[in-house]
Amino acid sequence: VQLQASGGGLVQAGGSLRLSCAASGLTFSRSAMGWFRQAPGKEREFVAHISWDGGSTAYADSVKGRFTISRDNAKNTVYLQMNSLKPEDTAVYYCSAQSRSDYSKEYGWLYWGKGTLVTVSS
Repeated sequence: VQLQASGGGLVQAGGSLRLSCAASGLTFSRSAMGWFRQAPGKEREFVAHISWDGGSTAYADSVKGRFTISRDNAKNTVYLQMNSLKPEDTAVYYCSAQSRSDYSKEYGWLYWGKGTLVTVSS
């Protein structure tokens, strides 16, 4: 299984970015997907989750109303649209695949990508 995240970069506070995660080696259309992030010196934290069919989503309180997770099963890709970015959103963002238990925890996921860096300047 490979998860390739892209779309990170440097953006000013208040700006937007869209992250993408292309998946291969798994039945994407049957797999829940997620995004986590890890800021320097901090533990990896849950950002967003989307069910296999896109019918259900969940967000961390810190990003609710600003971030939107979506997926395109025809392209085996999950997205994270990030608006109204804040300096505290600066982190490496990781996509995850196939939740097996608590999707808000790292141990709840079977597969991980390598991450893409998002830097938000003030």
